[in-house]
Amino acid sequence: MEQNVATSSKPIKIPGPDHPITIEHNPARIVVSVGGRIVADTRAALTLREAAYPAVQYMPRKDVDMALLKRTDHATYCPYKGDCAYFSIPLGGNRSTNAVWSYEAPYASVEQIKDYLAFYPDRVDAIEERPEA
Repeated sequence: MEQNVATSSKPIKIPGPDHPITIEHNPARIVVSVGGRIVADTRAALTLREAAYPAVQYMPRKDVDMALLKRTDHATYCPYKGDCAYFSIPLGGNRSTNAVWSYEAPYASVEQIKDYLAFYPDRVDAIEERPEA
């Protein structure tokens, strides 16, 4: 549920029974690859579940190769999470434009995702969840 940042007033909504958001540590190893390169590799992912949307894996920036990302001017707004910034992954070509997003100053109800990044599954080669052996 994102809106263009050009919205004149930004409503703030709190997750609740009508729009639940849960954030939990994911014990699996998450590996994201693009163009034959590993862009992210973490055992500290957070799984965010929001309403009826598919679960999203958020990875700490320290486990993402930020040198492979390029910040873009694209921005959106979510009334539950706040302003959202985007990054492209140049080695993935046009398909990986705005492939990565981050809530750099998220609202209090989702503050755990600060300094974390998420990837669109259709804009990277793979997001693998590898259970611990």
